[in-house]
Amino acid sequence: MPPAPGDREARREDVSKAVWQVLADKGFGGLTLRAVAAAMGVSTGMLMHYFPTKRDLVGHALHLLEKDTAGRPRREPPAPGLAALRAALLDILPLAPADAARNRIWVSSWDLALADPGLGADQAARYARLRAAVLPHLRAALDLGEVPAGADAERLAATAVAFTHGLVVQALFDPERFPADTQTALLDGFLASLTAAAL
Repeated sequence: MPPAPGDREARREDVSKAVWQVLADKGFGGLTLRAVAAAMGVSTGMLMHYFPTKRDLVGHALHLLEKDTAGRPRREPPAPGLAALRAALLDILPLAPADAARNRIWVSSWDLALADPGLGADQAARYARLRAAVLPHLRAALDLGEVPAGADAERLAATAVAFTHGLVVQALFDPERFPADTQTALLDGFLASLTAAAL
């Protein structure tokens, strides 16, 4: 028998916590109905009242991850333009253990997103939102004369996101070579290059 509506919401919260625990411990590769049920101490049959398929479970996990990412503390931009862009991009990098854990989970989700058109479209939309979020900083940088006049702000936004996520991946795979201070220095070098040439 399915749970009552009130119980369902409370139980869904328990499921969400268990999903997050499995993601943190095993990444998306280890996210299965059985693993989540084990984390909750319930049967897979009970769990299937909430998520009939693994795809439903993965979709919920991605929603939780996006919510957690959006709700994390952010740096206060010290000034508009490139300084605000720097703050936004530093917020993406795995500079602290919690940031590394979150990024590791995101990167582990890419395999699933590449294999599933719906999840892939969702991931493409997330990147579009990220580019849109940094675009105002680059437009401000243009207005302030911090980047060459005539530079394409949308292309700069795409380049900034691509650079930052490439650095995320390198830092996750080789943290000794890419500690926080190195990541920050590389980002600062990238931002300095924007002042010299229109991309």
